[in-house]
Amino acid sequence: MRMITILAAGTTLAFAMAANAQTPATQPPAQAPATAPEAPATAPTIRSVNIVDMTELPEATQKQVNDVVAQGGDAELKQLRSTIDANPELKSALDAKGLTSAHVIAASVSREGALTLVTKKAG
Repeated sequence: MRMITILAAGTTLAFAMAANAQTPATQPPAQAPATAPEAPATAPTIRSVNIVDMTELPEATQKQVNDVVAQGGDAELKQLRSTIDANPELKSALDAKGLTSAHVIAASVSREGALTLVTKKAG
């Protein structure tokens, strides 16, 4: 699944853009252009959110997700979760499933704007 291979790093940027759009501007205008180059020019708009538990994925995909998560490290995972917490729509979608950002281990955005959050319950 190509969608799963574009996990945490790419989605973190997309989430950061959404979170920054909802955060009141506290920086002087002179600093605002400095953040623009960080965001990819073709980042899709998030149009739908899918929440998938790791156990629902095919075994091969689970391995891919685990490999990507291991490569990303704790810092990227913390950033991803922080970005999710800063987005009320994403928090609400997780809450509806009885989950929090602490359950999210990876995320992916398709070209069509479908955001998939891969979760894993502590066990």
